[in-house]
Amino acid sequence: MVKSLIVGVTGASGAVYGVRLLEALHETPVETHLVVSKWGQRTLEHETGRRLEDLRALADHHYGAGDMAALMSSGSAAIDGMVIAPCSARSLAAIACGLSENLIHRAADVMIKERRPLVLMVRETPLSAIHLENMLKLARLGVTIQPPVPAFYNEPGSIDEIVDYTVARALDQLGLKLDLGERWRGELVRRVVSSES
Repeated sequence: MVKSLIVGVTGASGAVYGVRLLEALHETPVETHLVVSKWGQRTLEHETGRRLEDLRALADHHYGAGDMAALMSSGSAAIDGMVIAPCSARSLAAIACGLSENLIHRAADVMIKERRPLVLMVRETPLSAIHLENMLKLARLGVTIQPPVPAFYNEPGSIDEIVDYTVARALDQLGLKLDLGERWRGELVRRVVSSES
C-alpha cells in the first residue's frame, strides 16, 4: 500500500478532483506531496473559488512547479506513487515524450523510470488520435490512464458524489480503499420513477 503520494494538479478543467483527492487523503496516514502548475492554480481559483494556499493546507508538503531540485525530482526519494488530477493534454504529451518541463512532468518521469504507480486523470474531450496515442504509449509502460468518467449505477444525487466515486477509483489503483460512497454490489435494482405528477 502507498504510504507517500505525489498529487499533481494541472490546468485542465476538473480542479475539484485534485481538491477532493487531498481532502480524502488528509484524514489518512498517507504523506502527501503537492505540486500545482501555473494554469492549475488559475483553474483552481476559477472553478472552485479556492486559493493555492487552501490546497497547500491539505498537503503535508508542497513545492513550486519550477522547483526542479525538489525531493520528488529524484528516484532515490522514498515516494511510493503519484496521481495527476486533473491531467491536461499538454501534461499527458510532455510525460509521454519524457519532457520534464516542470516538476509535475519530472515527478511523473521518475515514477515511470522507477516503476512506481502513476495515475493520470486525463481531462480532455473529444480525444484526438494524438491524445489516444500518448495514452496508449503510457499505458504500455504501466501508467494507469483514468479519465474522470462518472458512473451512474450508484445513482449519485450530487456532483460531490460523482467526484467522490471518481476519486475513490483513482485511489483504488494505488491500493488505497477509502469509503467515499457507493460501490457496485452485484445487484441490479432499478429505482422506478413515476411519470405522473
